[in-house]
Amino acid sequence: MGGLTRALAGWLRHSARLVPAGRRAWVEALWAEAGQVPAGRARLAWQAGGLRLIAREALPARRAAKVLVFAAAAAWVAHEAWPGPAGNPGTAVNRLHVVTLLPVLAGLPLLVRWLFGPAAPGPMARVLRFGAYGAVLALTLAKASVEQIADNPAIASRLNSDASVPVKTGMIYTWLAASLGLLVVGMYVAAVLVATARRPRVAPATLAAGTGTGIVLGAVMYAVFPLGITDHATNPWLHGLPIDLVVLLAWVSLFGGPVLAGVVAARCHRRPGSPEQVATGGIRQAVAAGFLATVVGALMVAVLGTVTVALMARAGWVLHWLYPGQHLTAAVAYNNELTASVRAKYGLILLVFPVIGLLMGVVGGGMALPEVPPGLPPGGGGPPGPPGHPAPAPPGGIRMAAFADGRPVRLPGFAEDSPYGAEPALPRAG
Repeated sequence: MGGLTRALAGWLRHSARLVPAGRRAWVEALWAEAGQVPAGRARLAWQAGGLRLIAREALPARRAAKVLVFAAAAAWVAHEAWPGPAGNPGTAVNRLHVVTLLPVLAGLPLLVRWLFGPAAPGPMARVLRFGAYGAVLALTLAKASVEQIADNPAIASRLNSDASVPVKTGMIYTWLAASLGLLVVGMYVAAVLVATARRPRVAPATLAAGTGTGIVLGAVMYAVFPLGITDHATNPWLHGLPIDLVVLLAWVSLFGGPVLAGVVAARCHRRPGSPEQVATGGIRQAVAAGFLATVVGALMVAVLGTVTVALMARAGWVLHWLYPGQHLTAAVAYNNELTASVRAKYGLILLVFPVIGLLMGVVGGGMALPEVPPGLPPGGGGPPGPPGHPAPAPPGGIRMAAFADGRPVRLPGFAEDSPYGAEPALPRAG
């Protein structure tokens, strides 16, 4: 019981960050008074009651409603993804997703709130968080259907060209791919939560620029890869169309979209400070916008593609939508469904896109930096005049002179001695 008491004491001590700032002193007092309670069950009951009160303080009505909505959605996903044949490796993979990913999704908001503060105010932060969680839950549910076919040994050996791979090696590959996929999805959710937290200070304009660019990128990539990055049963609706133009648009969106988002985010950055601080803040906003654009785009194409593959075997209209104007026999349609389920992979997109977004965001931030003419002094005013002549007045009409010892003195300028009155102050740039 002593170990449990110490563990609850640690939770009670560190949980002060989860409550509003005005109530943290109350939490610290509650923790301090726990030491005065007699050891044993009485102290354990005191600490448990304190944790219950802290949870009630940290979860107001609106947050409690969000928790209930997530709990209901997670329970439904677990109910749909858990069943399956015991001999199919896909069943074990789906259950691994349920018992690992759903608790991670539940605990990440608390961890991010503790390290980076609560969610930033504004609608964009809420939209991004709800969108990320909805996308991951939809991806988990769709993958549960696809994995039952993709990991079925009979179907995989029938469609794969290399049927000589041992079953044990295939199982190891399946588990490694599933673990890596869980890690990547968890990092995506964590990145969205951190970007929308209050402490990193990502501007609403940055969130809007990155999200909008990511939606366009995801839509274009989905048009090119509706059934995964593969030559088998892919690009069906572009049959007979100039696919090269769409692929070119995809490349432009992948590399040019994050740059554009970074430029917009850096130009919209308005923070007081020195020119160096303003430039550093603009580059940071540009990097965040570029990274967010590729995160949103990659997650969007992965979710839409996986959902499309999962619906191919359940909704007949999906096949007519994917293959417009083509008469598919039952055998051909069934083969396309199996092929798409086995070969539909978006792991490369999920791994590479954020790296491209970071690099292109740096490029966009550098393009948005204001250029300083060579030879211009840091204080402004213009290039120095010839020796023996007074320096020109700096912008704003403030004339400068100097005492005999060289110390500058401010003299009245146009804004002060003008017969038309004081000149209105201009807003500071940046």
